Order: sequence, then structure tokens, then C-alpha cells
Amino acid sequence: MSDGGRLLVVEDDDNLRMALRDNLEDEGHAVVEAPTLAAAEAAVAGRPFDLIVLDVMLPDGDGYTWCRRLRAGALGGARAVPVLMLTARSLEDDLVTGLDAGADDYLTKPYRLRELLARVRALLRRPSAPAEPSDRGPDRVPFGRFTLDRLARTVTGPEGPVGLTRTEFDLLAWLSIHPGRAFDRDSLLDAVWGEVVVDPRTVDNFVSNLKKKLGWRRGLDWRIATVRGVGYRMEID
Repeated sequence: MSDGGRLLVVEDDDNLRMALRDNLEDEGHAVVEAPTLAAAEAAVAGRPFDLIVLDVMLPDGDGYTWCRRLRAGALGGARAVPVLMLTARSLEDDLVTGLDAGADDYLTKPYRLRELLARVRALLRRPSAPAEPSDRGPDRVPFGRFTLDRLARTVTGPEGPVGLTRTEFDLLAWLSIHPGRAFDRDSLLDAVWGEVVVDPRTVDNFVSNLKKKLGWRRGLDWRIATVRGVGYRMEID
């Protein structure tokens, strides 16, 4: 059994929750179960977690709102914990809502167990801080009125820090340290998501969310440009 992480599984369906617990424990993870948001809130107030697997529809509320509260720091020191959101909803609007709420990844039910376990592994592999910058570009990247700090993992603008999820930050950092270079979606998935089977259009949703959070509009001196038939390119004037 390999060393794993400490995971919180928030799921009201007893059978699904126990199956998740058993399979995650088989992977070497320590699992805490929460059938409600109230139980999840009590759990995160205790010991820290490495990952939260969060269902959207729960008996005492919805995962979107709870995730927003987590990211806002209303639930203590767990605001930076990666969140894998589970839902029966598969519409693009629901995906965007989940990402906007602060989820790092999003999986629709019914999901394939192997895919879920792979996504958990990928999220746990992501470092909380970037690798040494000697071979990965500059520590600080200014674009427009923003500054991305790779060591502090912050993006700061004229109105202060911008609240980005871990995945949003990783995607923006990768594009911004390679300005002018076009990346196809598969390359971005490899660089940011790692060895996980994800729909390439997931990149589109994250780019859209980044533009929204950064308040991008035509005429600014930076842009995440769409390269038709390829993917995306960061342009900084």
C-alpha cells in the first residue's frame, strides 16, 4: 500500500460514500466521511486535509455554496485544499458554476472509478508551491495591471489579490511564463492536469473562467488569445 493523503469525502448516499471510502483506502489514503455539509464543516475545523471530494446536492445545502465559503476562508484554514466536485449534473453551465465556486476538478455521475482515482492522484501530485524557478521562467510575471507571483502563488491586481483555484492559477502561470507560444489543449492538459483523462474542452471552461475573474475585455494590453484549430496563447504587450 502506497503512502496516500488525508481525504474528506462529502457524500450523502451511504452506498456511494462507503464505496468511495473503501476504494480510496485501498489506494493508501486516510478517509474521513461526511454525509452532510454540517459534518464536513466540523471535519475541516479539525485536522487538515489534502483533498476534499465534494458532492453537489446534499441534504443541508449545495456543494457550490459550501465550496465558495471554503475558498473565502469562512471555514478556517482549509481554503487552499484542492476540491474534486461530484455531481449528476453534466451541463456546461453546471461545470462553470463548479469551477467558479472554487472547485479544482469536476466529475459527473455516474463516473468510472478508475477515472476518479486517477483524478485524485493527479490533484494530490500537484505541489502547493511551484518547483524551483531556474528552469520554469521568472518568479514574477506582470501582465496588464496584474502581477503573478509563482512562489507565493498569488495574482494581484489594482483591487488586491484575485481569488483563483489551484488549477486556474496553474493554467495562468503556465501560459504567462510562455508568452507568445501557442499550446494545443492536449499540451495544456498534460502541463496542468497531469496524467488524467479529461475532456479537452475542460480547458475552454477554465480559460473562460480566468477571463471572467481577471475582468478581461477588448482593448487591454494582455489577452489569452484563442488560436483557431489549436488552443490558446498568452499575449502580453
